[in-house]
Amino acid sequence: MEKPERIEPKPEAVTRSSAIIAAFTMAMIAVHLAWRFGVGGTGAIRGIPADRLPLLAALLFGGGPLVLDLLAKLLRREFGSDLLAGISIVTSVLLGEYLAGALVVLMLSGGEAIEAYAVRSASSVLAALARRMPSVAHRRREGGSVVDVSLAEVAVGDVLEVFPHEICPVDGTVVGGHGSMDESFLTGEPYLMSKAPGSSVISGAINGESALTIRADRLAVDSRYAKIMEVMRASEQRRPRIRRLGDRLGALYTPLAVAIALLAWVASGEAVRFLAVLVVATPCPLLIAIPTGIIGAISLAARRGIIIKDPAVLEAIDTCRTAIFDKTGTLTYGSPRLTEILPAPGRDEAEILRLVASLERYSKHPLSGAILAEARRRRLGLEDASQVEERPGMGLIGVVDGRPIRIGSRAQLLASHLGAGAELPPSAEGMECVAEVDGRYAAAFRFRDEPRREGASFIGHLGPKHRFDRVLIVSGDRESEVRYLADRVGIGEVFASQSPEQKVAIVREEAGRAPTVFLGDGINDAPALAAATVGVAFGRNSDITAEAAGAVILDTSLSKVDELFHISRRLRTIVLQSALGGMGLSLVGMAFAALGYLPPVAGAIAQEVIDVLAVVNALRVAFPPRSLTDFEPRDAPDAPPPTRPVTP
Repeated sequence: MEKPERIEPKPEAVTRSSAIIAAFTMAMIAVHLAWRFGVGGTGAIRGIPADRLPLLAALLFGGGPLVLDLLAKLLRREFGSDLLAGISIVTSVLLGEYLAGALVVLMLSGGEAIEAYAVRSASSVLAALARRMPSVAHRRREGGSVVDVSLAEVAVGDVLEVFPHEICPVDGTVVGGHGSMDESFLTGEPYLMSKAPGSSVISGAINGESALTIRADRLAVDSRYAKIMEVMRASEQRRPRIRRLGDRLGALYTPLAVAIALLAWVASGEAVRFLAVLVVATPCPLLIAIPTGIIGAISLAARRGIIIKDPAVLEAIDTCRTAIFDKTGTLTYGSPRLTEILPAPGRDEAEILRLVASLERYSKHPLSGAILAEARRRRLGLEDASQVEERPGMGLIGVVDGRPIRIGSRAQLLASHLGAGAELPPSAEGMECVAEVDGRYAAAFRFRDEPRREGASFIGHLGPKHRFDRVLIVSGDRESEVRYLADRVGIGEVFASQSPEQKVAIVREEAGRAPTVFLGDGINDAPALAAATVGVAFGRNSDITAEAAGAVILDTSLSKVDELFHISRRLRTIVLQSALGGMGLSLVGMAFAALGYLPPVAGAIAQEVIDVLAVVNALRVAFPPRSLTDFEPRDAPDAPPPTRPVTP
């Protein structure tokens, strides 16, 4: 797929000038009409009737900048559909049809102002993000006093106080206090995250009942929340291919309109018919309706828990014919269940579980929830942990009851304790982690991640309803686990034990054959998400600031993926209705103008009516229909019972 073209956002001064031109032109038209039909004044200045002076002012101060901008585009060999408007303005001045020219100026400048308003209105999610962020932080001085400073003044290493129920201002590490934070707004995690000294905190999270002292690890502009803001802004600044549909249609429409106008002039000998045809042909349905529809679709998706980071996704996803799934968190719940605990000889299973669960409270790893659930089921008393660290490739490290604990993989244990292999149980199917207590192997924990109950029906839905030809699973997990899932949901093509590099190679190969959508959890799948025609990241266990995915599903539900497909299809349908319908009505108006039944001023008014109809139709994209999905989740008929939890 061709990469979406990036454009620079319109400066605020430019959009403000369009609104000023539109308002000034409207005022001058009103003065002209009042002078001509109300005041009834007579007279002329250098042969120009006095009542036309307001129109000349509108053409000079409003039409002049617009025509100059169009001339600059011509010099860059950019022949857009707005070229007709420029020709109309110049022709109206040459023929003395000042009112028609002023109406074209109003249409063009008003269209830009309407588009800017639509962008601002659809950016309510971005505005909510901005309003939610605190403007000050509480910095602790060396003497212990606390002073409020602006976020821009916070430096890396500063010690900050986060009071109860406040929003965390920057990414950092807890250095004092115990409590919890609600990070669901940022991560999709539906529960509070416990915090203790050594725990990481992210900007935008809501603190719980207890005050926490944190050390700033990043500047405010580099923190998690600021990156989310950047992503939202970038989604509005990218110019997707579907928006270029207006230019493609304009490439056909513009020469056709000019040809009809020239033919009318030659056949009738009246140059005013040339102007009348061009005024009616001014392609505002292309200039306004299409971007309005795109912004509406982004807004609708945001309200449905789908963040469109790259608007090109809205065009491309409905054309995809191959779907590639990562395993964990997409077709599974991403919530493994603990099925077995294998303590080392001489170790007490309940005590090991208590120590490990006490540390796992501070982890975001998918396996931590399963260990905590089992500890709660057994009603084990959990302790606070300290010196908590969780670094990539090192596992989870901390101290509980004065005893050092480390939780990681079998490979990590063997790398640090070469002789521990004899103590470990044999490898088996499923997921596994091992725990060290006091520097020695203590226990192995085994898990199973169950498929989503609606997984099989969703996979079966993709072909008949969305025209997918192939569905694959590409996973880094062991083949036995991936095959188990594939058989449960009905996928025949399986690629297991794949490294990130191998995943990318597979995705690129498939994308070269047909448009491809890749769905992953956004953690280890970033390269594959970027390599696909469309990358969709699930919000659970994902960082929505990652640059790889084109869309983020905040609610980890396959039904939301189906909604994204339908929002895309609905956008394409409605904007084509507006564009083609507006062009069709304009062609009818051009025929009347060519035959002399529609003078330039009446043609401009008729075009305004067409514009309103096209834009109102495009606005329908932002309003959800009765249903945004035709997918009915249901359990697989042959699904085995859920894995039974371990018993003491």
